[in-house]
Amino acid sequence: MASQPGSEQDLRDRPLGELVKQLADETSNLVRQEIELAKAEMTEKGKRAGIGFGMFGGAGVVTLLALGAFTACLIAALDTGMALWLAALIVAVVYGAIAAVLWLVGKERLHDVGSPVPEQTQRSVKEDVEWAKTRARSART
Repeated sequence: MASQPGSEQDLRDRPLGELVKQLADETSNLVRQEIELAKAEMTEKGKRAGIGFGMFGGAGVVTLLALGAFTACLIAALDTGMALWLAALIVAVVYGAIAAVLWLVGKERLHDVGSPVPEQTQRSVKEDVEWAKTRARSART
């Protein structure tokens, strides 16, 4: 029975130099493919993050406008029962407390996102290393 190209018997009949060259070529192709996979994965993550950060920016601008109007309203309302400076101080302290809570929640959410490392690529590279080790072992026997 004729051996199939790439079969174990076919590999044993080939010279060591040719096997090493084939392994180097396949490894080189594998590395290029892994780099392309990592680039694609990071590009996709970057696009999604960019859109999210853009939305945060837009929301921040509109929030600042609304907050300015609301601040003026609160200070004017409190000014009817107390000194203007005290009304402004009370509003500033409340805003400071709200900002602290928002900062803590935002920090926690960013921590939950996890690592920006391309996890799929890492798994694939580990599999490729194992595959290359197996091929190298079978070429030696």
